[in-house]
Amino acid sequence: MATKRTSKKKHVEYHKDGSVWAKGQRAGGVPVGYWEWLRLDGTKMRSGHFESGEQIGEWTTYDKKGQVYKVTKIMPKATHDA
Repeated sequence: MATKRTSKKKHVEYHKDGSVWAKGQRAGGVPVGYWEWLRLDGTKMRSGHFESGEQIGEWTTYDKKGQVYKVTKIMPKATHDA
């Protein structure tokens, strides 16, 4: 059976004041690829990648000046029971 390919679409979410809060891409309604979250002043707060709606790989948290504060590695979830 052929698998239906879902196209990626840009997605942006906003703070109440209209400034960008989060931006990335969605496919089939779930986050995919690179995403980033921003503070009200526009500085980056967090960034990382999604695969099929799940966080994966390195996720970076930034301080209030937009400098790297910490990096967290997120391992993919097991696709089968051990």
